[in-house]
Amino acid sequence: MAGHSKWKNIRLHKGKADAERGKLFAKLSRDLTIAAKAGGGTPDSNPRLRLAVEKAKAASMPADNIKRAIQKGTGELGADNAEEITYEGYGPGGVAVIVETETDNRNRTVEKVRTAFNKNGGSLGESGSVAWQFNRVGQISVPASGVSEDELMLAALDAGAEDVALDDENFIVTTPPESLSDVTNALETAGFALDATEIALVPTTTVELEGETAQKMLKLLDVLEDLDDVTNVTANFEISDESLL
Repeated sequence: MAGHSKWKNIRLHKGKADAERGKLFAKLSRDLTIAAKAGGGTPDSNPRLRLAVEKAKAASMPADNIKRAIQKGTGELGADNAEEITYEGYGPGGVAVIVETETDNRNRTVEKVRTAFNKNGGSLGESGSVAWQFNRVGQISVPASGVSEDELMLAALDAGAEDVALDDENFIVTTPPESLSDVTNALETAGFALDATEIALVPTTTVELEGETAQKMLKLLDVLEDLDDVTNVTANFEISDESLL
């Protein structure tokens, strides 16, 4: 089981769920703001924002909250002082970890990230210390149920995708970062339902973990993702289903 693409699914296997409504809405709002900042505030022309809006609606997030989050990203509510900062470090077993954040107080954020690493068997590194172990790609998740892999492959490759692979219950369509929007639009036009679309970091090599080391790595990832300023965590580990028990 690959940490770079599945560790969020690992949380589901462990039965963890975010039961705090306010915290869930805060994360959804952040996703909306980041998507709007990156690609504009119109869902029809911004696939990432469109999916973020759909997720927010599915969670019964009020329409006014969705609108404000988008306007924050486009600057309609005034200047947004938040900046995106990426931190790099090592987890248990020498796993390379990249932590992406959005913060209006970098001193607060770096201290929380450093503490999470230090208290969970890891260490915060310098910029560039692990980034070389990852490639940045576009990824589109398509639920596999009822989908013809050949048809999906044809539509995706014709639109500029690089690969289509089955990952548990979803097909993962990989694209160059600059082609993500075009491929997303093409798949939607072709009638495929999309579960998620994002620019992701994919490791070039992975570290196999088991036993206590695997559990420590999962704990570190849990703690990092629960930090308010963290938007995404990527790690280059492989872990067996037995280690999730």
